[in-house]
Amino acid sequence: MGILRIGRFKPYESGLILGITVLAFLLMLMVQTAVGAEEGVKPYPNAPISFTELVDQVANEVVNISTTTVIKRGPGPSQFGPHKQFRDFFGDDFFERFFGQMPKERRQRSLGSGVVIDPKKGYILTNNHVVANAEEINVRLVDGKEYKAEVVGRDPKTDLALIKTKKSLDVKSGAPLGDSDTVKVGEWVMAIGNPFGLERTVTVGILSAKGRVIGAGPYDDFLQTDAAINPGNSGGPLFNMKGEVIGINTAIVATGQGIGFAIPINIAKELLPQLEKGKVIRGWLGVSIQEVTEDIAKSFKLEKAEGALVAEVIEDSPAEKSGLERGDIVISFDGKNVASPNELQRAVANTPPNKRVKAEVMRDGKTRTLTVKVGAMPDEIPETAKAVTTGLGLTVQTLTPELAEQFDWPRDEKGVLITDVESGSAGAEAGLRRGDLVKEINLQVVEDTKQYKRLVGKAKAGESLLLFVKRGSRTFYITLTLESE
Repeated sequence: MGILRIGRFKPYESGLILGITVLAFLLMLMVQTAVGAEEGVKPYPNAPISFTELVDQVANEVVNISTTTVIKRGPGPSQFGPHKQFRDFFGDDFFERFFGQMPKERRQRSLGSGVVIDPKKGYILTNNHVVANAEEINVRLVDGKEYKAEVVGRDPKTDLALIKTKKSLDVKSGAPLGDSDTVKVGEWVMAIGNPFGLERTVTVGILSAKGRVIGAGPYDDFLQTDAAINPGNSGGPLFNMKGEVIGINTAIVATGQGIGFAIPINIAKELLPQLEKGKVIRGWLGVSIQEVTEDIAKSFKLEKAEGALVAEVIEDSPAEKSGLERGDIVISFDGKNVASPNELQRAVANTPPNKRVKAEVMRDGKTRTLTVKVGAMPDEIPETAKAVTTGLGLTVQTLTPELAEQFDWPRDEKGVLITDVESGSAGAEAGLRRGDLVKEINLQVVEDTKQYKRLVGKAKAGESLLLFVKRGSRTFYITLTLESE
């Protein structure tokens, strides 16, 4: 093995070399710093050296919103008084002499943010949760001017609201609304709001992700940013570097830092005409849908795990009238591909009621095209899609493939699933459990909650019903006496 000899260490030579090296490095650093100062070298391409111009451009369009909500106090012990057991023993008169009566209602004040979109009309866009149930709404501009405001329209499902001041706003112009579809991950963004009551707080960051589903509602499609967003920022705008609003800040991850969410402004732009009218009316099909997983795709012999699987079709709904069936996989709607249940939900919701559209579905390995006349979403979902509680003390639901998977039943199993058993009820005393499957009532087959309600409804209080129940691999008959409701 060859050995490379290294010259003897010489302190004076090494010191001289080190000194020359350090001097050269410092000179080079000074030159680079001077050039950078002259040419405005940026830490990242396209990153602004300063955000001051942008802040000056958009700050006047952001408002602080303060609300007052009246909270009614229910019956119960005084906030400072002893527990109910002691009050029951000594009596209310005794304790009211020492503790006094609690007020029946209290006023709760909250802070939020908003963005001016039409100063002449007094229109301000904000979050629904900022103004929901508010008795009083006050708006304050950057210059300190205050205005009384009222709700024009709210949409809890997207957490958006449009409010209006009683006078025109003394603002030069409304904030321009950008295009959240074209904004790219990694772009710089700016949030301005009222976090913790600290007015006109400016934070910057980048767009971290798009299309986030966080479980906030049926139409989740959030922008994610690492710009600091805190309580009080709700309803405030998320700007791009052009000064355009690309989102309305709405949520944070409580356990995480640098994770905030904003509603894409394109969703707000779609809803604004309806918010101005005071109510959002969405399209409706009347189906329960679920994700197409890899396993489900294999079971249905699909090439890709895409689409929306129909788990239930509500009776007399637009879906049923159009020929949609349980087990269909919707792959396109109104000419647009459907990759997930969320995409189908948003597409249907954005379709005007009574419009006829084409829907492509996979059924029995073949593609079929159906014509669907979209309905208007009802205020309450029809009973067949809900859990049903009866005088037997049982809460039941139609067994869907999704519920079957959750409760370890075969996907093609049919019946009515017991999801809850009331303590002390006839069902509980008979030993029925959550997860049991009702197959028959009085020797008649039961496959959905409509049949279940019809058969139970025939019986009068005190009469007995014969249930055929399946539990795991075991089946058995059981008799229950109907209680008076």
